[in-house]
Amino acid sequence: MSSQNSYGRFSILLLAAIFICGACQSKTPSTENARVFTDELGRTIRVKPNPQRIISLAPSITETLFAIGAGDQLAGVTTFCDYPEEVGQKEKVGDTLRPSVEKIVALKPDLVIISTSSQLEGFLKQLEEIGIPVYINNPRNIDESISSIERIGEVIGFDNQSRELASSLRARVGAVRSRVASLPRPATLLILGAEPLIVAGRRSFINNLIEEAGGRSVSADADADYPQFSYETALARQPEIIFLQSGQEPLPDRLKSTPAARGGRVYRLDDALLLRPGPRIVDGLEQMAEKIHP
Repeated sequence: MSSQNSYGRFSILLLAAIFICGACQSKTPSTENARVFTDELGRTIRVKPNPQRIISLAPSITETLFAIGAGDQLAGVTTFCDYPEEVGQKEKVGDTLRPSVEKIVALKPDLVIISTSSQLEGFLKQLEEIGIPVYINNPRNIDESISSIERIGEVIGFDNQSRELASSLRARVGAVRSRVASLPRPATLLILGAEPLIVAGRRSFINNLIEEAGGRSVSADADADYPQFSYETALARQPEIIFLQSGQEPLPDRLKSTPAARGGRVYRLDDALLLRPGPRIVDGLEQMAEKIHP
């Protein structure tokens, strides 16, 4: 073999190696300056400092980013993200349950933040294989929700803003706790669906809200987060207060003999405040506490 041919083959192999290495490096965030974090499922992730292109895949996360002043960093959101008003100008990457990997990749994000309440393991694996860092948000109660705001702020370089917001929210939660601490806890039923009857179980976020607001959930002994409940059981537990979601049908006829219905204590709460564990969850807590203990 001539030296010229040998050199040619060596050059081709060298170029191929450089291409492969470049491709590998492009799949990981900034190798030299990447910051290492542990997300809320205990996963270790590497994120470039002060990520400028973030994709949020849950309304609560989107609201958190806007609340700490990081709205400009949002490169994409879901079709379910509808607050604040400015979010309407953001690129949509599909809904919360079925986001488009293709759209996410096309937006070239520095970071994707997802919620375990809605995202699937397979979707997470796809993003990781592509090399996009993914932070998983997983609050289970109102305290964890506020802590999540601080942690997200730390990951994206908005430490001071997120700590300031968290401090304000904790003060408001503390005020509610102090106000209801010595008051009786009326039996409370929160209805998430009427046919069949869906309620809040012991480990659910909503059950925690009821307790924090000074109520006693009649479905707190259910193991599932959002179990199906029989109307007979609901009647037998004599709820003194019933909460409906804002878009629900009127109170089912089978519950009109409850103390709550007879006493005019059936209330509607804004779904966006009740079901999104972001900054506005404290608004939901305050409104619920005001209904339970006016």
